[in-house]
Amino acid sequence: MFVTYNLAIWGLWFILLLLFIQSFVATLAHRKQTHYVPGVVDDNLGHHSFVFRSHRTHQNSLENLPLIVFPSLLAIMVGFDPSTLAIIVWIYAIARLFHMVLYYAIATEKNPSPRSYFFMIGWLACGVLLVMLAIHLL
Repeated sequence: MFVTYNLAIWGLWFILLLLFIQSFVATLAHRKQTHYVPGVVDDNLGHHSFVFRSHRTHQNSLENLPLIVFPSLLAIMVGFDPSTLAIIVWIYAIARLFHMVLYYAIATEKNPSPRSYFFMIGWLACGVLLVMLAIHLL
């Protein structure tokens, strides 16, 4: 079964790798502050601060992780088309990569920011998977 879903599983691995990298970057940024308090991000920080942006990037990924991982695992368990699943997972993974890079690089309060478009691509990929999974289950 897992050989069939190899590309989708590698996509999920890549998503988890991004989360690991984001955790590492946020930890490094947080510890480089002059007034470092473990586990606390200053409420006065905004997008101008890389500490804020790296923390929010990681938190945003944590918040969205279940939206792709759980439906993907369910899809594997019910025999969803492996190629379609791989395409959806990799669209999500690449969108999250661009979201991360843009969140790190662009300090803006503007909405929508360039990263918002990649967030939406990832979010829509999750929605497509949920709808297609429901149709498959019918």
